[in-house]
Amino acid sequence: MSSSGEQIVQTETSRLSAEELEDFTAKLIAALKTVYDPEIPVDIYELGLIYKVDVSDDKDVEVDMTLTAPGCPVAGEMPVMVENALEAVEGIGKVKVNMVFDPPWTPDRMSEAAKLELNMF
Repeated sequence: MSSSGEQIVQTETSRLSAEELEDFTAKLIAALKTVYDPEIPVDIYELGLIYKVDVSDDKDVEVDMTLTAPGCPVAGEMPVMVENALEAVEGIGKVKVNMVFDPPWTPDRMSEAAKLELNMF
């Protein structure tokens, strides 16, 4: 879990070892960090837009994410960008991205690195 509060969760009774999940999680985070909000020069992971990532035994991944504002101009494109980035992770199964707005995003969800990048300290 990063300082911005998102969670990567393994489903119960998993066949993945803790080490396998840790390695896979690092790959998922690296992929998420390649996706940027076009209006903000910080990746969506550090912005705190990723609320939850569930990983199944088969490495299927389901993501709950949000946007900085519901009326964001890339609302329709952002989930597809996240899905495409995650599908590039070696060994990943099916990917599903859910757009959620509860709880609403606030700057408090940003990591310290994102706040420094945006001079919001």
